[in-house]
Amino acid sequence: MKIGVIGIGEMGGTIASRWSKKGHSVCVANSRGLEAVKKRANEIGAVAADIYGAVEGADVVLLSMPFPAVATLPSDLFDRTAEGVAIVDTANYYPDVRDPRIPQIDAGMPESVWVSQQLGRPIFKAFNNIMFYALSELGKPEGSPDRLAIPVAGDDARAKQIVMGLVNELGFDPVDGGSLEESWRQQPSTPAYCCDYGAAKTREGIRAAVKGRAEKIRDSVWREKYGRLFANKPTYADVHADIIALNRSLNPF
Repeated sequence: MKIGVIGIGEMGGTIASRWSKKGHSVCVANSRGLEAVKKRANEIGAVAADIYGAVEGADVVLLSMPFPAVATLPSDLFDRTAEGVAIVDTANYYPDVRDPRIPQIDAGMPESVWVSQQLGRPIFKAFNNIMFYALSELGKPEGSPDRLAIPVAGDDARAKQIVMGLVNELGFDPVDGGSLEESWRQQPSTPAYCCDYGAAKTREGIRAAVKGRAEKIRDSVWREKYGRLFANKPTYADVHADIIALNRSLNPF
């Protein structure tokens, strides 16, 4: 399968590397152009490209960019891709902390619906509810009783199965997160978000989400307590367990 990855930071680079090792043809790109990704591409066994080269002919395109950056992508970027290409959005909206305010999302539009509108193409929401450390270190073989889960939200049943299969290849149980309109159920500070749950508990968390509640948590108690975790621990690996415990405590179900 040909996969294009735009954005090869910790998340995008890790996913690209794993898929490349699984035998997929992976092209990687970022906003700075071909030369800027050559070194990283060689390290992970991928092909360096510009953003047009990354998506051309791709079966799957992974967008692993800062959330607002999707609005800066060229309007013709996907003109040379197949109509059924599965575009996967991994980003999350953190207003005032990292991202500028986006009125449509603040008014209740699911984050990935907004992303889909910027691209003018249907997309999937996946990989946004798992922290980099877990993605990098906690994958397990299929059938493991303590395997973590990753939900996939989107509307095209055929392409969703492709994305869910790629989740499985990375060592995580894919969970159907419903339609793209329902992808708010896996946004930041919802019960299924970055809690390191297995498949059954992740499904429960998706069902337990209450419209409008997560944003209030995200912008108040979560922000305050999350900042404190980094006072004396400099890396995500150091604070991973603490973040998981915090997220679970804010959304008991």
